[in-house]
Amino acid sequence: MTSTAPARRNFLRSPWVVPIAVTSAVAVSLLSQPLFASGDSNDLPDVTADQLVTQVLDAKPQAMSGTVVHTARLGLPDMLFTEATGADPISLLGGSSTMRVWTDGVDRSRVALLGTMSEYSVVNDGPEAWTYSSSNDEAVHYSFSDADLARLKTMGEQARVEATKKQAELPTPQEAATEALARVGEFSTVRVDSQSTVAGREVYQLIVTPTTDKTLVKRIVLSIDGETKIPLRVQTWSTQDDTAPAVEVSFTDVTFGMPSESVFGFTAPAGVTEREVVVPLPQNDGAVKGSGSAHEMPVVTGTGWGTVVEFKDLDVAALLAKDPSAMTGSGERIIGSEEAQKMLEEFVPEHSDGSGMDMGVLYDQLTTKVPEGRLLSTTLLSILVTNDGRVLVGAVPAETLRAMA
Repeated sequence: MTSTAPARRNFLRSPWVVPIAVTSAVAVSLLSQPLFASGDSNDLPDVTADQLVTQVLDAKPQAMSGTVVHTARLGLPDMLFTEATGADPISLLGGSSTMRVWTDGVDRSRVALLGTMSEYSVVNDGPEAWTYSSSNDEAVHYSFSDADLARLKTMGEQARVEATKKQAELPTPQEAATEALARVGEFSTVRVDSQSTVAGREVYQLIVTPTTDKTLVKRIVLSIDGETKIPLRVQTWSTQDDTAPAVEVSFTDVTFGMPSESVFGFTAPAGVTEREVVVPLPQNDGAVKGSGSAHEMPVVTGTGWGTVVEFKDLDVAALLAKDPSAMTGSGERIIGSEEAQKMLEEFVPEHSDGSGMDMGVLYDQLTTKVPEGRLLSTTLLSILVTNDGRVLVGAVPAETLRAMA
């Protein structure tokens, strides 16, 4: 029977999911130091930090499956999670969540976020993706138009990979680590610590430490499988708490080998609500364009761990009420095509998520009123919504954003 309950918004597109993304997104740049693994715990060959970083970046993608536990200690109110029942990406913002993952190592994957009696699944198959929530009996199919599919065929391999990334992805150790290691530069030091064991596998431990005190990130510890060089655990520590990681994504069991073909297929269960969403393929300049005006790119200030991203002309109150025109000060569409406009609405929150959580009330409870606007502070990320319609985001202390306002 098709559910008549209000469609719950995809919380992976919520501004509240940003603290999770900081696990990978703020891990910019590494400066390798020639320190060796001690080899005390395992029998893995000694390796320098520079060699290990190179090996991880050059590692061949692996077909694999396993169980991942995601734990967040971001300092957010407990009420945020006690009101969220069942398997829902919002649960990734606090406490521990369990996911099952499968990948063919190329372009097909499945991730299932497990609740006590529910499941939220994401299935990726090349240029297509599906999400399914058993809590509200809804399945969403994301695809490209025929014209954009033709464009994809003319792109280089890396461009295709970037273009087909889905916003519905759930975090895994590989995703959290790859972004960190992909940006080698001058903003961090990295060393190899004592070898250890994760999910029954011998691992190297790579410790990334920012060279600045202008960030909330104290260090990131990556546990790298000694054989495949695949990251099996990523721990992000905050400067505000050295007793436990602020965010940890870790395999508890893992099997390297091709999963069953059946896990990559998706068929919506009988009776669920099904929606089709055509994803607009970004133009070369990164803006999504149509017959209307292009979306203004955010302003980036600072470098490395102290980077702050500023979005302009956002009416947060209207966004919480699901008004797409709030994305611009003029009230006009920022995306011209009908398909793109539908996609935009996917990124805009419902007034309620279907379980009685009023997003406006939630916003008021999570943020604190300051002279500059409203402030959300977590152990890894600060977000300031200014009175003049700007949003500043960074893995920096709240005072940094307030000074910029």
